[in-house]
Amino acid sequence: MYDLIVIGGGSGGVRAARIAAQYGAKVALIEEYRMGGTCVIRGCVPKKLMVYASRFPTEFQEAQGFGWTVGPQSFSWSTLKENRDREVTRLEGIYRSNLEKAGVTILQGSARLLSATKVAYGPEQSVSGKTILIATGAHPVTDTQIPGHELCIDSNDFFLLNEQPKRVLVQGAGYIALELACVLQNLGSSVHVVYRGQRVLRGFDEELQTHLEEELAQSGLTLHPERRIAQIERVPQGLRVSFDHGEPIEVDAVLKAIGRKPKTEGLGLQAVGIHLDHHGAIPVDGDSRTGIANIFAVGDVTNRVNLTPMAIREGHAFADTQFGGKRVVVDHHLIPTAVFTTPELGTVGLTEADALRDYPQLDIYATRFRPMKATLSGHHSKMFMKLLVDRTTDRVLGFHALGPDTGEMAQLMGVALQLKATKASLDATLAVHPTAAEELVTMRSPTRRHNWEGH
Repeated sequence: MYDLIVIGGGSGGVRAARIAAQYGAKVALIEEYRMGGTCVIRGCVPKKLMVYASRFPTEFQEAQGFGWTVGPQSFSWSTLKENRDREVTRLEGIYRSNLEKAGVTILQGSARLLSATKVAYGPEQSVSGKTILIATGAHPVTDTQIPGHELCIDSNDFFLLNEQPKRVLVQGAGYIALELACVLQNLGSSVHVVYRGQRVLRGFDEELQTHLEEELAQSGLTLHPERRIAQIERVPQGLRVSFDHGEPIEVDAVLKAIGRKPKTEGLGLQAVGIHLDHHGAIPVDGDSRTGIANIFAVGDVTNRVNLTPMAIREGHAFADTQFGGKRVVVDHHLIPTAVFTTPELGTVGLTEADALRDYPQLDIYATRFRPMKATLSGHHSKMFMKLLVDRTTDRVLGFHALGPDTGEMAQLMGVALQLKATKASLDATLAVHPTAAEELVTMRSPTRRHNWEGH
């Protein structure tokens, strides 16, 4: 009998298993594939390596404005894939090694709950545990209503491509869709992006959406808002994609990135009394406990905040609370995040629309400028930065930025917002010159002031 059985070897499950074992618990972890989950195997890590690769063509071009003569360029997709996959394998080995060093028993197989304390992981293999943690993550959504949907690839399949498709249609306008669209576009593919809504990155600050759309269009991406795919069919030249309106287009690949859903199929949840919510996620309380007292769930399978660092935080908090003798409750509200499009964006805190619901006396500090590097390179891209400040308390409520290294800025601004920094404290901070980030401490006058009395 184990003290803890963890189902899923992704970021959240690995962290929970390792920390619980370090507290002295006897832990088993069941994983059907490789350690590291979506983030390490087919998400954050390989994607960021692809993003780095995709930005070199612009670097080569900009170098000429600084006196460099750049010779003939060539790119090998296969070399990138080989090196990228080697790094993923290295990281997967580290995850596995850290679990083994902590004393965690790793069981290979697909888990299925037989009872509240017993889990099968093979045809005739099962294990029992006092506590069970489900950390199976999520997987890409497939729209099976579209004729020809089986001809598409999803974000998992993207990392299996042995050759670069030269003409691509990306369906979706979330961060995964746009990041992969930018990678392909910057590596030389011709890319169309089709999405049902009016704007990209639903839920992000409206000004960020506007400026990103402008930058994507200037980079060569073709955006098709408010359009749906009606049919996909194979033709001699590749794939023909028809829409609900407008002319069809022919491409070599259709990449579907229309969302992800919690991975719960085959877990046997209903058999033990766990019922999913309307999103298909496992409902949990503030301690990540399901409706069954000894069964918990963390990460994307709960559909709270679907980000790797949050899964890690939830897994660690679970282990602290259940095996470390100290209750830790995770805050799901203040979440720094980055979207690694090109240009990238970083954001933390409230959007302007959300801030106005609770803070009607709202000051907006915003600036858009040409970064210093572009003055010699001649690149068209502009940076955008925005701060939201509650005029009543002077507290900074939100930070939104678009441009090089804004993901790094979001991490540090997350610390500032966590400490409830005021605009006065930013103003009192000495600028680091010349940097783009100095704009954060040199914006003195609001560009807009909201004064919604009675809200």
